[in-house]
Amino acid sequence: MNFELPHIPTRDEQPRENGLTMMMDKGLSWRQTENFIDTASHLTDIVKFGFGTSYVTKDLDKKIALYKEAGIKTYFGGTLFEAFIVRGMFDDYRRLLDKYKMETCEVSDGSIELPSDTKCEYIASLAKDFTVLSEVGSKEEGIFISPSKWISMMKTELEAGSWKVIAEARESGNVGIYRPNGTAHVALVNKIVSNIKGENILWEAPKKAQQVWFIKQFGANVNLGNIAHNEVIPLECLRLGLRGDTFFDSLPENIVSTFK
Repeated sequence: MNFELPHIPTRDEQPRENGLTMMMDKGLSWRQTENFIDTASHLTDIVKFGFGTSYVTKDLDKKIALYKEAGIKTYFGGTLFEAFIVRGMFDDYRRLLDKYKMETCEVSDGSIELPSDTKCEYIASLAKDFTVLSEVGSKEEGIFISPSKWISMMKTELEAGSWKVIAEARESGNVGIYRPNGTAHVALVNKIVSNIKGENILWEAPKKAQQVWFIKQFGANVNLGNIAHNEVIPLECLRLGLRGDTFFDSLPENIVSTFK
């Protein structure tokens, strides 16, 4: 960092397994990608090419190369995986990953219905050659999945070979682990973390209030995803107690009692 401050939470050095920040690229140009890397690559662990944007984004090869050179993992959003699966094109999807020299991929069923066994077969197959993230939860508003089913799916998918399981929220942040108003399903989240190690979960948290909630609950090194490209630095400030929402969280009690 640019200067020293005491009482700042410790962050693991990259490449890291915990405290991940996943940025959602929804169609940046390669010039914007260069600017993003110059600005925030040191704070970014993974970039997801959101939903099907990789199908229409110009200079995709160039962008992937830029991220890779910066040491950032990249992968195609789970919706693109589902678009291939629903068309019976799994082998074509694997060839797509090879074509773009992707080392990471996502397996999801947020838009289509996949039997758990089938989904885990895809995970196990891809995990032989790629780092797999799998996503749990529906993209449809109003669909309730019981906590026991969330936990069962996460455990099964980790056992099948997933590196991390993603807790669904969409880029809108109002489904899956969140209520329609964007607040967290607290009981659901608490039951999940009572059964699944936090380091194995990547929580989608596109909204600032959601990021604050997870940091307050689980600390600076919680894994967070679906972060907008212009919110990566603000998120890191939240993690480090350098924004008002988390300002006092890492300070000693004597300082807090004096100034709060």
